[in-house]
Amino acid sequence: MLRSALLAPLARGCLRRSLPQFRTGGAEGRQRRCLFSGSPSSASHWSKVVSEAEKIVGYPTSFLSLRCLLSDELSNIAMQVRKLVGTRHPLLNTARGFVLDSRNNLQMRGLVVLLISKAAGPSITAESSLQNDMISGIYSSQRSLAEITELIHTAFLVHRGIVNIGELTSSDGPLKDMQFGNKMAVLSGDFLLANACSSLAELKNTKVVEIMSSAIGELIQGIYYENSNLENGNGLTDDIGISTWKEQVFLAHSALLAKSCQAAMELAKHDARIQNMAYKYGEHMSMSHKLNVDIQPFLNESSKDSVAFSLNSAPVVLHQDLIGREAWIKQIEEAQVKGNLIDYTKLQDAIKAGKGVTSAIDLCRYHGNRALEALECFPPSEARSALENIVYAVTRFS
Repeated sequence: MLRSALLAPLARGCLRRSLPQFRTGGAEGRQRRCLFSGSPSSASHWSKVVSEAEKIVGYPTSFLSLRCLLSDELSNIAMQVRKLVGTRHPLLNTARGFVLDSRNNLQMRGLVVLLISKAAGPSITAESSLQNDMISGIYSSQRSLAEITELIHTAFLVHRGIVNIGELTSSDGPLKDMQFGNKMAVLSGDFLLANACSSLAELKNTKVVEIMSSAIGELIQGIYYENSNLENGNGLTDDIGISTWKEQVFLAHSALLAKSCQAAMELAKHDARIQNMAYKYGEHMSMSHKLNVDIQPFLNESSKDSVAFSLNSAPVVLHQDLIGREAWIKQIEEAQVKGNLIDYTKLQDAIKAGKGVTSAIDLCRYHGNRALEALECFPPSEARSALENIVYAVTRFS
């Protein structure tokens, strides 16, 4: 898709993806995450759902922002970033993650915007000239919005690959490589974000610009909260609680899709009620998606197949809420090995023995049901069914 086309030339020879990530000391603590990593059958089901959805909207979302990807400026940036191959900078890990994710069809934000645009159809108040601008039941402005949404998301993923130079260790490689990688992450992320903002202005809709600008602001705020919640040297994080976790996840993961869905309805001149329902679908579906990603490392039945997880993931936060802060600190201490390193396999077993994982699954399904409720305002159609199938896929754990 978009992001794999952007960074596929960089992926050869690079390390594991760095987002989401946690540190256990040096680059070794960074682990790749992907949806349905613990269930091949679920991954196959998800790929089928996305493939069918792409047929409905007229063309696969892998063609989104092709004009941007073929630009001379981006080609120059890609040539510079290829110099990072062989280093340990996480920008390369992120590129690797983009390519792997594209094989699992996980880059679905633009696809959801297109689907909900088609599901809603034209507004009864839409001008006849606007009707003539519709292809496969979707306005050209809505297709542009889908591209913009993918560009914004990609830009921030690239920016998340910036390394804190002050936290580097000798195992992270030469300082000059990290500094150069940071410059490329800033440059390439800014380039994508600038293209998104330019395309947004070309829509010539001040309400849509306002909606999407607020989404960018909330995304920045969410990433700031995520960075401030990183565990300290003893493996402990702030006691944020599930309510705070949901607020922060909305900012960092749900706001962009929710507001993109709302903006798509505004472009079609739909009323406030339809806009709100589209917003609710984007909000709750993306929340279910994030919960699914957080839950996957805990679904492996064998500890030998343990997958890295974040101490700020939903099952961990819920587990901590259920057993109390003091008991959680004790479990952390029991899982510590020499130095400040944590035996994550032992800690994972302790979490799986509690009720945090099942509570996270229940929460995922709750948000999935809320997303399905939001779709009831749209008439039955292939596009609506595809949106429902996406919810079923991200709430499936068998």
